[in-house]
Amino acid sequence: MTEQLDEPTNSKPAPGLPELPPRAAAPYRIHMIGNAHLDPVWLWPWQEGYAEARATFRSAVDRMDEYDDFVFTCDQVVLLSWVKESDPELFEQIRRRAAEGRWVNVGGWWVEPDCNAPMGESFARQGLYGQRFLIKEFGQPATVGMNVDPFGHNAMIPAILRGQGMDGYTFLRPGPHEADLYDVPFWWQSPDGSRVLAARIPFEYCSPPGDVAGQAEKALGQLDRSFTPMMVFYGVGNHGGGPTKANIESIGKYQRMGTFGELIMSSPRTFFDEVAEHSADLPTWFGDLQHHAAGCYSAHSGIKSWQRRAQHAVLSAERWAVVADLLYGNENPAARYPRDDLERAWKQVLFNQFHDVLPGSAIESAYDDARDQLGEAMAISKRAIVRSHNLIARSIDIPMIADAQPVVVFNPHPWPVTTQLEINYSGQPGGAHLTDAAGTKINSQPVQPMSTTNDRGRGAALFTAELPALGYRLYRIRSGSYAPPTDLSVTRADDGAVVLQNPALRVTIDPRTGWLSSLLDRRTGVDLAGRGPHLQICSDPTDTWGHRVVSYAWPGEDMPVSGLRIVEDGPVRAAVRVEHAWGRSTLTETFLLGADSTALEVRVGLDWREPAHLMKLRFPVAVTDPSATFEIPFATLERPVDGAEEPAQSWVDLTGEASDGSARRVGLTVINNAKHGYDTSPADWPVPATHPSIGITAVRSPVYAWHDPKELDPDGIYSYQAQGIQEFRYLLIPHDGDWRSVQATRRAAELGSAPRAMLESFHDGVLPPTGSFAEVITTEGDGQVVATAIKGAEDPGPDGGTELIVRLSETSGRTATATVRLPIVGRDFDCELAPYRLRTFRVPADPDRPITEVNLVEHEVNPVPRAPEPANGTGNNAENGATGQA
Repeated sequence: MTEQLDEPTNSKPAPGLPELPPRAAAPYRIHMIGNAHLDPVWLWPWQEGYAEARATFRSAVDRMDEYDDFVFTCDQVVLLSWVKESDPELFEQIRRRAAEGRWVNVGGWWVEPDCNAPMGESFARQGLYGQRFLIKEFGQPATVGMNVDPFGHNAMIPAILRGQGMDGYTFLRPGPHEADLYDVPFWWQSPDGSRVLAARIPFEYCSPPGDVAGQAEKALGQLDRSFTPMMVFYGVGNHGGGPTKANIESIGKYQRMGTFGELIMSSPRTFFDEVAEHSADLPTWFGDLQHHAAGCYSAHSGIKSWQRRAQHAVLSAERWAVVADLLYGNENPAARYPRDDLERAWKQVLFNQFHDVLPGSAIESAYDDARDQLGEAMAISKRAIVRSHNLIARSIDIPMIADAQPVVVFNPHPWPVTTQLEINYSGQPGGAHLTDAAGTKINSQPVQPMSTTNDRGRGAALFTAELPALGYRLYRIRSGSYAPPTDLSVTRADDGAVVLQNPALRVTIDPRTGWLSSLLDRRTGVDLAGRGPHLQICSDPTDTWGHRVVSYAWPGEDMPVSGLRIVEDGPVRAAVRVEHAWGRSTLTETFLLGADSTALEVRVGLDWREPAHLMKLRFPVAVTDPSATFEIPFATLERPVDGAEEPAQSWVDLTGEASDGSARRVGLTVINNAKHGYDTSPADWPVPATHPSIGITAVRSPVYAWHDPKELDPDGIYSYQAQGIQEFRYLLIPHDGDWRSVQATRRAAELGSAPRAMLESFHDGVLPPTGSFAEVITTEGDGQVVATAIKGAEDPGPDGGTELIVRLSETSGRTATATVRLPIVGRDFDCELAPYRLRTFRVPADPDRPITEVNLVEHEVNPVPRAPEPANGTGNNAENGATGQA
């Protein structure tokens, strides 16, 4: 619990601030922001943070009782929810103080998350659950975003904030020594054109418990004092605490003395309202706000992988659950949309995106809790998916056919997907193949089953499934093999090199390096395999966060090849397994090429046993004059090819002129399902005589929660991160032209959330053998529109039933028109999306009720009544354009 420190000896509360300082005071007007930043988990477990929230809020309310002008600023809605359930009486006092305007809720998000690694939908849900809690409990949402402690901020945050009803943003990092930002408030504009007023917190968001003079002096030293108003934060923080009596009384003292000009007990909202009077004259910042701690995007491999899996799982569960509800909810209570369950799953996901959990910078035991909490989210999601799939499968008309096992395959994506699937079967000692519902045979390749038994009838078959958008298709397992030859081959040359080839690609693996000596795109004739290392291992002396690291593109040792063999050679897929060893660690890369694939898939198994080391996977690309594109939440950014360690979502692309002299513009997109730390490095770096390359920081193993300048004891016993086995996958996709032809955002979603196959029985039903429930099609323009969310609305319809929410995102930076087809409710509509725009629609099942556009909190769109835009401002991305309804 927090103790009240440095109390004044006089027990009588000091009077409130004088209205004005002396006339001789400096002409500054400083908004003093009383706050108590509380990391709910960091150097302590979340259970301690839970108790500290109550103690900190009790202290803040007590200070209000003692000082009539004291104002407290609160963010992170999870803390309010904890206090509501553990101390209802205190929560009621907070509500009363909020009604007076002295308790000010800002931020609007469930926690202060890492602001780079989560998927775009996670940022949408931070505000969905945070703002709706504030509206329900306090009658109004937050109107200012606040993330004081995260280590960088993605460029789409202004669009997300505006869609959640916020028009301002305050943050601390990157600091003045890390980025040349403005030292006055500024407009921050995202790639879609949305803007918010932003202000970097000067010096620190928390202060010592005594006199605030040092805090104010250091803050003023970082600000342009020719601009007023200014904003200074104070209050004990990190483990909570909040403003002390000594803090508050010293503010009154310095107001009377005129030391810092005019001091105002204030809030970020009041500050931004005053700044808005000067908004037309403020500068504009475009792009993201980076960098602070580059190593946190590769620290603790486990939490990165668990989070990615959980986010995909909950999104898939929402889609299937709302389909099941709309099909069967009226007649079967078990089919109704599990809104409370999904909210609980999301809140576990969101909590573990906290900026000391997801970045890997918390204590070791925090990750036991994170694993358990994300496991709950996964279990909820899997139950919802399996229940929905069984409800749908039971309704498919599946006639009895002797010696045939029905299989229903479900596609969770709102676009058609063609993919290779493995299905395990029993009772087929002579092998098996698959047919479609009409009985047409499908090329089927025997592969290793999940089990290892003496049952000769058990096996597994690999086949290519062609699936409708957010829908299903019926297949059947039949006795006997069916594997006619295709244009796929895998061969081994006399020198030991292995060549995999299909109509699109020819891949050559060098037996000495275990890496690609050739990656020929047969459609263009261009070989994209560049010169340079693939695996680089080096010592890593940096702390958990990677403080002060600009680049991890360091020279390193190769991981020697210890084995290479062909493990699959069939008409559907060819596979080559390469084994490496270094020190006490081993790595396998299994290269897979499908008969019709345009991508080379690589499955990585890493058994890492190297404390204080890191390993880069590097992908040299045979191009000159390269440009690099990184996926960020809901958008992309082009960044310099300079070796800097950068955060990104699932993919990075390097495009340039082919090195073969053809001057053809080509490139390579690398997509992965578990990593967030990348670099794009120029030719000759980090090794001379090489091509430019994409680097993925596959593993770092620093000491848990080690923060420099603390030096490690040479004789100390420490626990190091990322020791043990991890698995992940990546795709290499050569392309002609620029990266847009790859549709990388869709392919990343498919890599992260694969279709599901389930064995089914024979029965009558009303559904046909194949069906689609929702599809989004880009019908006009050069843009690429993806539905990032299809879910049940948070508020039921007028009849109490579930209504659809469909969120669309333009992912390529080009204008597009999309057609949204929703057979599940018998409705279609068209809409336009400007580059990188987000638009969200509420679709009733009742055709007589209109389709409406809503914001990210699922309220009908209204202008945000704050901070007028400059003359060239573009406004809220969710406020432009009307719904086109079919």
